[in-house]
Amino acid sequence: MNNVASILILVFLAISFLQSGYDKLFYWKDNVDWLKGHFAKTPLRNQVPLALANVLVLELISGILCIVGCIELLINNGREFGFYGAVFSCITLLMLLFGQRLAKDYDGARTIVIYFIPAVMAVYWLN
Repeated sequence: MNNVASILILVFLAISFLQSGYDKLFYWKDNVDWLKGHFAKTPLRNQVPLALANVLVLELISGILCIVGCIELLINNGREFGFYGAVFSCITLLMLLFGQRLAKDYDGARTIVIYFIPAVMAVYWLN
């Protein structure tokens, strides 16, 4: 087991993104309503459903790639799916960070940075 740290980070990212995607998918209206208020004073105010759909798709892709990456690491020490899962995770987090900064939600942006650090570590380790 040379890949324990990478597997743990990929599991962390998979749980984070798949749970978030599940929440967006099954509580769509609640999320859209809350985000419309969150982005009311930003250029995204009229694009909330589209932006949320984009984030949902990226979160699901990230989570699925991270799970497949874990399986690949366990089966044959392959790193390709895990690497792409980590990269998609970083892209998703950067989009979320951009939105939080645009909304001037600096505490929310700071929280995203906490997730971004292990995602970048995974990109580095799986590269």
